[in-house]
Amino acid sequence: MGLGNTLNKDEGLGVHALEMLEKQLAARAPEVEFLDGGALGLNLLPWVEEASHLLVLDSMVSRFSLPGSVMELAKDEIPLYRNIKMSDHQITFQEVLGIAKFRDLFPEHLHLVGAQPVDMSIGYGISPEIEKILPEILSRAERVLAEWGLLQ
Repeated sequence: MGLGNTLNKDEGLGVHALEMLEKQLAARAPEVEFLDGGALGLNLLPWVEEASHLLVLDSMVSRFSLPGSVMELAKDEIPLYRNIKMSDHQITFQEVLGIAKFRDLFPEHLHLVGAQPVDMSIGYGISPEIEKILPEILSRAERVLAEWGLLQ
């Protein structure tokens, strides 16, 4: 699943990475569903709750990482709540995961691959710094899918 708003440069990282990963792996991953989750928030809950394996590609903000750093989080490392919101009624994807866990419908296998954004300004496309690290993000995503036995 690729997440992000493609109208805010690096915020759209997950969607752009997903598109590239699908082109790269579709023939080797007939059992894998590639889903552009965009910024659908709570609407993604059914996909999360039905997934046995969920690989998420997204921009990841961390105060411990420099812009352009590639990051990975395994299932239990992913925080299920984010206190920074653009509005009081916004549901983050982390909260979607929290709801699925609360309802005991959490994916058995969950992994997040992404990068600290460099440029979150309005505009389409990703920054040159993020463009440069996309091959590493795709390589890590492919490694996770292979470890899960989902590639031929």
